[in-house]
Amino acid sequence: MFTSFSVTGCSLELLRAGERGIVILCKTQDKTILKKLILIGIIEGANITIKQHSPSFILNIDNRDFVLDLESVQAIYVRIIDNYIS
Repeated sequence: MFTSFSVTGCSLELLRAGERGIVILCKTQDKTILKKLILIGIIEGANITIKQHSPSFILNIDNRDFVLDLESVQAIYVRIIDNYIS
């Protein structure tokens, strides 16, 4: 028998438009990507909302929108805080 489960954390890449998460980790060996993420405010504890997934990733952090490439988005891991779909 299966028991119910839920995904509470994942790569930011897997969130859909309208979903929100709190950054738990930025994992990349590329120092340039890590520096870019820190400069725009993607640090542990930051709230992120996905505004658009395709053709570009548009994120909202502290009421500011940012466009990120796939490699940068894949480096960000979040804890999902709601599943609201706009």
